[in-house]
Amino acid sequence: MDRVRHRIKDKRVLRLVNWQRIRHRWNWTDVRRWLTDPTGRWHPISADGITLFNPAAVPIRRYRYRGNTIPTPWTQAV
Repeated sequence: MDRVRHRIKDKRVLRLVNWQRIRHRWNWTDVRRWLTDPTGRWHPISADGITLFNPAAVPIRRYRYRGNTIPTPWTQAV
């Protein structure tokens, strides 16, 4: 599941980067300049203090199997 969320994030980021490239007529050097800090580290896409949501950061909760202990919404006909 985590792999799927990373793929979703990567696809969204690429779509956003390509949209900005077309809109501003940037090449990949300009994109790197936009998305890296002076030390060369990549940072998440953000605008006006709002960061793009990362779906991989949402925790996955697994539930144990409960079998027949789940109550039925229908009444038992006796």
